[in-house]
Amino acid sequence: MELPTSPCGAYGVQVLIAGRQKHWRDEVSSQIRRAGFAATTVDCGVDAMTVLALGLPVDVLVTDVSLQGKLCCLKLAQEARALRPDLRIVFASDLGLQPDEDASDPIDTLFEGDLPQHARAGLLAVRRIDHVASTVWDALRSAS
Repeated sequence: MELPTSPCGAYGVQVLIAGRQKHWRDEVSSQIRRAGFAATTVDCGVDAMTVLALGLPVDVLVTDVSLQGKLCCLKLAQEARALRPDLRIVFASDLGLQPDEDASDPIDTLFEGDLPQHARAGLLAVRRIDHVASTVWDALRSAS
């Protein structure tokens, strides 16, 4: 297994998982731990920002695209990047668990608009939560 080329601390790769639904957080954190990473879970964007503001080690933020509240998924990503410009962020959806839903894909709208290239660096999206761990690996490899 190839080691990630990231500035991971003495505690290994630290992944912060922000999602409103417990089953989603449990599934993602289980995957992350099986991949050999440490996982911290929170159920809202405000708690995720608290973890980041306290200076706790976080290499990758995984956020549910359906995260709502004062800090929805996109606002959380913007605020997290403002605080930690090199933070890798993975937007994840649980669409793989809800195939009958007739809603539009929220991931399609994440990268619309004119984001400068430097703002897109380290941002990845995954449509199925069973691919989150491999997407975290990709995020770590893409960091420079």
